[in-house]
Amino acid sequence: MPQTKLQNVIFTIMMVLVMVYGMVVYNITLDRGALTNDVFYIALFELPIMGVIGFIIEFLIAGRLAQKMAFKIVTPGQDKPIMIILAISTMTVMCMCPMMSLVATCLFKGIDSQIIAKWIQLTVTNFPMALCWQIFVAGPVVRFIFGHTFAKSNK
Repeated sequence: MPQTKLQNVIFTIMMVLVMVYGMVVYNITLDRGALTNDVFYIALFELPIMGVIGFIIEFLIAGRLAQKMAFKIVTPGQDKPIMIILAISTMTVMCMCPMMSLVATCLFKGIDSQIIAKWIQLTVTNFPMALCWQIFVAGPVVRFIFGHTFAKSNK
């Protein structure tokens, strides 16, 4: 896990990129009605704007809030590391999903009299996928890559 401010920034960038890309692929697939090879390519065009927005939200708001919420459930040093990881991951999704869904609603579904309904629907649709993607794919992959990249500097 990140030990320095720079490592925290790098970890956050990595996590945001993997999460945002996965969720953009998911949402394009839902809009199109099927996952096709070109969805992976199309998602790359949304990644820069959604990635920057995701980084800002995670780094300035959701990351700190998620840790505070998680540490009301688990205690570092007392609970098993997997429980701490799951608590932080779950709370991060709980914070990020509604915020990123609001951004996506405004950017891709339009701002009109139905914005609240559209936002709630998108949040409810995205939440199960975001939680599963975080716990089973993005989290393990990013922690593995990050851990191997910074293994020497963390000793």
